[in-house]
Amino acid sequence: MNLPSKLPDVGTTIFTVMSQLANESKAINLSQGFPGFDCDPYLVDLVTRFMKEGKNQYAPMTGIPELREILSEKTKSLYQVDYNSESEVTIVSGATDALFSAVSAVVQPGDEVILLEPAYDSYAPAVKLSGGVAVFVPLNIPEFSVDWDRVKDAITEKTRVIMVNNPHNPSGYVWTKQDLDTLAGLVRDKNIFIISDEVYEHIIFDGRKHLSLMCHPVLKERTFICGSFGKTFHVTGWKIGYCLAPKPLSIEFRKVHQFVTFSTATPLQFALAEYLKDERKYLDLPGFYQKKRDLFCSGLSETDFKFTPSQGSFFQLVSYKHLSSISDYELSVKMCKEVGVACIPISVFFNQKEDHKILRFCFAKSDSELLEALDKLNSSNLF
Repeated sequence: MNLPSKLPDVGTTIFTVMSQLANESKAINLSQGFPGFDCDPYLVDLVTRFMKEGKNQYAPMTGIPELREILSEKTKSLYQVDYNSESEVTIVSGATDALFSAVSAVVQPGDEVILLEPAYDSYAPAVKLSGGVAVFVPLNIPEFSVDWDRVKDAITEKTRVIMVNNPHNPSGYVWTKQDLDTLAGLVRDKNIFIISDEVYEHIIFDGRKHLSLMCHPVLKERTFICGSFGKTFHVTGWKIGYCLAPKPLSIEFRKVHQFVTFSTATPLQFALAEYLKDERKYLDLPGFYQKKRDLFCSGLSETDFKFTPSQGSFFQLVSYKHLSSISDYELSVKMCKEVGVACIPISVFFNQKEDHKILRFCFAKSDSELLEALDKLNSSNLF
């Protein structure tokens, strides 16, 4: 039997590789982006309650009405933007489901999709599986802001989608109003859709505000907003997220979603619908995570790494270009095995694996883990 691969260049993700290596090396895992602490016990109690109440069968394909309604209310309260809970809000099995379904709904064979790199590793494969052509536009390094002149130059008659990520993974860059206005100007008179990965919307620092693409009227009408309850409430293993999009876009999105996962775990949806009634559960997150970022950055300042504190997300980048010419992948493996701290080489976020000598650490861990990791980094002889 001969099975030609649809993704011949894709192997096991770096996140799986580094987490496995961390387990084998008994290293502190600051690589994969998942919290190193449990969620609110009340949220677990809610899930248990709804399971006992018999909420264990298929949920509606679009999500239970209670969760869609409160998510619509939350969006209106935070961003002053209306999404109809019946026709424009869809609950999905994780943001990756949302991103894949959005790409599949819009991209036709031969369409071009602009990806701003470094980019999360699920974007390009989704484009390729739909027959699209990924067009990579590099961000400005080291700040990782968008080079809008390059984006403009990359747009052609074949451009169908621009995929964006705000706050950005891996850099933590947070978009400004100027970013939104510039993007709107580029697509205003074109048949170009936007897929916006906003899973870190509530993890943002130093008084910044999350400027969702839905906040700009030109962008809202053509944008799929992809979000994650898992990232927000420290339950990444639940794989539950959502997509907000105008009705014409949601109709096509749902046609795909129903054949990807159809529906999402019912008791989890009921639990989150109840949990979201307390807005402090998400409004307090910036302060919670900023304390962790500050703790981690304070310790990093004692090392030889160079860095600028992350603006958002739960990742911190560090540069070692001034210290060594070793590749970021080699250094990540060495650090995991010899120092006992696992991280991610950001070259994996580039199509051509460009090596800028930058590593990504996840600081969404317990304070004790962060302090232990910092102690190991401070006492290491890597360079």
